[in-house]
Amino acid sequence: MDDVQLWLVERTYTDKGLVTLVYATPDGERRFRRQRSANALRQTGGVTAAITADPDDLHPVEDPETRERYADEAARMTADHDPDETV
Repeated sequence: MDDVQLWLVERTYTDKGLVTLVYATPDGERRFRRQRSANALRQTGGVTAAITADPDDLHPVEDPETRERYADEAARMTADHDPDETV
């Protein structure tokens, strides 16, 4: 199956120096979660507005309010940024 494009919809920081990134499909129905150290993100050039991922690696977004929030944020990111733009 072809990879799908996902947009950054959430970024949270922990007190242990980790950054949790959540990318979601434009409809907010599926998500991909990645956790990286803040140092690793700095060394690799940061976070991009979008990524591509294998559909088998995505998880459903169960909560309707979260799905709506992810869809809204994905639409904003799509309108404001190129997929490979650092955000």
